[in-house]
Amino acid sequence: MKPALPDPLGWIFPSATYDVKGKTALVTGAGQGIGLELVTLLHRRGAQVVVVDIDEAAAQRTARVLGSGAYGVGGDVADRARMDEVIAEVVERFGHLDVVVANAGVTPVPATIRTMDPADFDRVMSVNLTGVFNTVHPALDHIVESRGHVVLVSSCAAFAPGMGGSPYMVSKAAVEQLGRALRVELGGSGATAGIAYFGVVETSMTHDVLDADDLGRRINDLLPWPLNVRISAEHAARTIADGIGRRAARTIAPSGWQPYALLRGAINIVLDRRLAADSTVHELVRAIERRR
Repeated sequence: MKPALPDPLGWIFPSATYDVKGKTALVTGAGQGIGLELVTLLHRRGAQVVVVDIDEAAAQRTARVLGSGAYGVGGDVADRARMDEVIAEVVERFGHLDVVVANAGVTPVPATIRTMDPADFDRVMSVNLTGVFNTVHPALDHIVESRGHVVLVSSCAAFAPGMGGSPYMVSKAAVEQLGRALRVELGGSGATAGIAYFGVVETSMTHDVLDADDLGRRINDLLPWPLNVRISAEHAARTIADGIGRRAARTIAPSGWQPYALLRGAINIVLDRRLAADSTVHELVRAIERRR
């Protein structure tokens, strides 16, 4: 087993420990990418894992590969009634639910606010924000009963400028606020909640948005070092798993985003002004709008 990733803020914000062995952990969007790596890691650490994915075949295939103690189920997080059914099914099957990771997410077609199709905005919100609520809300009574832990997967995009992809940034900023509220609300129950933030993660979604698309590559080129550093899906999953193990209020990877996260109030004032006056950004925005 690889050693736990260090927590740069651990000495400031000490956390309790939480062993997932014997616990039941549900992860959405677990048929691929970060979610797939996470259920694999939690299962390796002794948890019973519930693999939830909109692609039911992928969820069940992952569960079969993992073997005993893994259960695959199809579920669209944007479907509130279905997520209620999933949570009830899991509790009936395992008797308890201890960890929930709301990981499922989508990205929009690159567009400015002026030119985007409103349906694209609604789709991103329905999965990235409402889908998180739909996952967490029906599970909370069980999480409180077991004194468990919830992770809401936000993004470093929550505190970065969002030109050309604002629905994603808006949804992830809203998830951050949902997670902060939940952390406080659970404070007296013995249960806990945390938020996971990632920069650029090597997944099929990233390749589709940033690598396979000319405008995506140009947007990616605007990111300065170290914000353009990519991490693997396994690295992201281990960050979440290690955060669960210490009931972390927040986890951020790669580490280059830590200073930005801490100083964003000041940085964003300067950054927004510079980007709004940058001719390269102006041309990129025009290129995005021409595509629509």
